[in-house]
Amino acid sequence: MRGIAGQDILAMMRTHAAVLREIGHPGPYVETRPLAIEEVELDPPGPGEVLVRVRAAGLCHSDLSVIDGNRPRPMPMVLGHEAAGVVESVGSGVHSLSPGDHVVAAFVPSCGHCAPCVTGRPALCEPGFKANTAGTLLSGARRLHDSHGEVHHHLGVSAFARHAVLAANSLVRVPGDLPFAEAALFGCAVITGVGAVVNTAVMPQGASAAVVGLGGVGLAALLAARMLDAPQVVAVDTNVRKLDVARRLGATDAVNAADPDAAERIRELTGGGVAYAFEMAGSARALELAYRVTARGGTTVSAGLPHPQQQFSIQHVNLVGEERTLKGSYLGSCVPCRDIPRYIEWYRTGRLPVDLLLSERLKLDDINAAFDRLAAGESIRQVVELD
Repeated sequence: MRGIAGQDILAMMRTHAAVLREIGHPGPYVETRPLAIEEVELDPPGPGEVLVRVRAAGLCHSDLSVIDGNRPRPMPMVLGHEAAGVVESVGSGVHSLSPGDHVVAAFVPSCGHCAPCVTGRPALCEPGFKANTAGTLLSGARRLHDSHGEVHHHLGVSAFARHAVLAANSLVRVPGDLPFAEAALFGCAVITGVGAVVNTAVMPQGASAAVVGLGGVGLAALLAARMLDAPQVVAVDTNVRKLDVARRLGATDAVNAADPDAAERIRELTGGGVAYAFEMAGSARALELAYRVTARGGTTVSAGLPHPQQQFSIQHVNLVGEERTLKGSYLGSCVPCRDIPRYIEWYRTGRLPVDLLLSERLKLDDINAAFDRLAAGESIRQVVELD
């Protein structure tokens, strides 16, 4: 196992991490403190794995949905899946990364061998899905421990920690001069939101769009639609502040989803609906709204992740008679090693100003209060900076 300065790293290390021990905590989290900052043990990377010093990790609704119980996961667990950092050492068989490389994590590790992977759909990697559900790395191992036993990994990343061991296939090398707080955004908000527009929808230049749900993912999708010269982009949310942010980011229209006539208003604004509607709120009601404002022959894409019990219904005759398309999008239908560098290049050339999504920087000790702000819709993308 290769480490910095060529030294062997054989023993486990100790690192500070935000550990969730029970799901379903009530708020306010600043009082109930579901995430405890604890010292945990971290094994060295095994074959095909990498030790990363985490430098920045974003807060996402996918983390919040584990805390509040909407997406049950095995406990205890170190949360965090949107991250950037520096490689400290690599396990045997890792040749794509070296100590000192700057990396961004992708929250679905790709085995490269299953049917989805070999057909260009690594977001649907079967071993990756199995590992993420079980709270393990791609190998099936857990490298985190405490005095009570094993601690689970969140989506193969567990980035709310000063150090993390990940599968090499969860990491993408990025330019060393890209600030870590900005780089982290590409691991979830950007790859999911932008990918839903350019990969899942394959939205053409100059088509109209609506984005329902204006968190980090939804606003990234809005930026992508503007990058494609959409003549009309309708931003939709119940949060007035987020509607204002969307206007500043280029939305041509903003509609409050709490308005009972929201769908009718959007269809009136757009002359019968938009060509592409994106649901990013993780709500069946939001998906119903997105579908209702999609024009005849249009495409509705959902990247939100609601509680598994949520369902929605559509008119079958409407789907057929209007030649509608309804698609799901996970990880932005991305190939991370292809798309993350591509999106970073779009950012660096000014086409995709994703730095505007970064609303707050905080320390690990402030993470519970930050999740209160996320739950209340008071932030776009908060990033924990670790040094």
